[in-house]
Order: sequence, then C-alpha cells, then structure tokens
Amino acid sequence: YRTIQDYPIRGRATYLHVRKRKWLDKSTGEIFSYEWDVSEFDGTRLNAEFVAFLKEGD
Repeated sequence: YRTIQDYPIRGRATYLHVRKRKWLDKSTGEIFSYEWDVSEFDGTRLNAEFVAFLKEGD
C-alpha cells in the first residue's frame, strides 16, 4: 500500500493508507484494477476556501 500524509486533524498528523485492490468482472471473467497516481498528493496544500470553511467551525 501507499501512504499519503494529509492535513492534521485536531493537531495530530493524519496518514491515509491506500491499498491496491483487484476486482472480477463476472460477465467477462476478467480481473481488473485501477491505477492511482498518488504523486499528485505529494506536498499538497490546503486552498484558501477550504481553510476558511475549517475556521468557521471553531
């Protein structure tokens, strides 16, 4: 699995563990999976609108 560090929740670090799964298409008998490009999550920053939304709850 791949680990993605997400924004902190209640001051604690948050890590997402993404596993690769396989599925069976019963109609064709084909096994398939999805490829996730997790590189887009590296160094992710919060946008200003989302930060404002989070601050409203305080």
